Amino acid sequence: MKIPILDLTAQYKSIKDEIDSAVARVVDSQYFILGPEVEAFESEVAAYCGTKYAVGVASGTDALILALKALGIGEGDEVITTPFTFFATAESISLVGAKPVFVDINPKTYCINPGLIENKITKKTKAIIPVHLFGQCADMDRILEIAKLNNLKVIEDTAQAMGATYKGKQAGSMGDIGALSFFPSKNLGGFGDGGMVITNNKELADKIRMLRVHGSAVRYIHSAIGTNSRLDAFQAAILRVKLKHLNKWLDGRRKVAKYYDENLKGLPIITPFTPSYNMHTYHLYVLRIKPGPEKLAKSINDAGIEARTYYPVSLHLQEAYKGLGYKKGDFKESESASPETLAIPIYPELDTDELSFIVKRISSY
Repeated sequence: MKIPILDLTAQYKSIKDEIDSAVARVVDSQYFILGPEVEAFESEVAAYCGTKYAVGVASGTDALILALKALGIGEGDEVITTPFTFFATAESISLVGAKPVFVDINPKTYCINPGLIENKITKKTKAIIPVHLFGQCADMDRILEIAKLNNLKVIEDTAQAMGATYKGKQAGSMGDIGALSFFPSKNLGGFGDGGMVITNNKELADKIRMLRVHGSAVRYIHSAIGTNSRLDAFQAAILRVKLKHLNKWLDGRRKVAKYYDENLKGLPIITPFTPSYNMHTYHLYVLRIKPGPEKLAKSINDAGIEARTYYPVSLHLQEAYKGLGYKKGDFKESESASPETLAIPIYPELDTDELSFIVKRISSY
């Protein structure tokens, strides 16, 4: 039995007619960059996320970069974030000329630990980027309180958590700006790259709209140095179809997660922890195995079950960030989690036979 970590083919087949119709609609319109499809999708995402504004961009990374630029963050500034995340989170900070300052994680949720943030705030600190990792929110009340007390901006990296909620509030809607990714494997994934910035601040939304088209609000008139980061109409049309099914798919992921929780109980592994204030989307279902998952991963991979370790090297230990001067031991929780975590298949199309097979292989090991 072959079971991928995510089966996008199964998802496509379930909505094939809707997707094909949406693609044909764009072809017939001959309007490929921005335009009516993107505008409609922006309105629908804003409504879903509970924000006033949404601005489509070319990728989740661009969403972070443009968010930082819109907030005026650049050379000489510092931005606090987590070392246990995809590289793009810190990379976006570096690409605007600012310095990423890392803070260790909560070992249960793998999200940034708010209790450690204040010790890293300096006169150069301008913002905090919490990452809603693996599909659930960081502890936003504490983060927002710290930000308010220290006059800092908050950008929510929501790439893995669209549809997650924190105390009833949608991920990405609580800070100054939320950054979404529509990379194919995400909760809401396109047929290529895509991203979106969400906010309740009209001035920030307008600025990001300008920056995404070379700093131009009026054609051929450029008031700032921007970039080319436009969501295309094909992605918007496809994502509009998928957005209608998102909540159903997230419910399916939660059912799979519940099956794993119940059937992996009692084994010497740690299953995902969800605080009572969070509604998890299970973008990834991540096991933790001490001292490490290598042998388990090989065992289940050999049986045809795809499993992966995400973020095996904490960002502060990456070669690209050698110049920041961090060393092994600086962020013990992140360093411990990196080699001890293993993601196993999770998507709503998994059937009972497949789930039983996965659980049996893990249990027998």
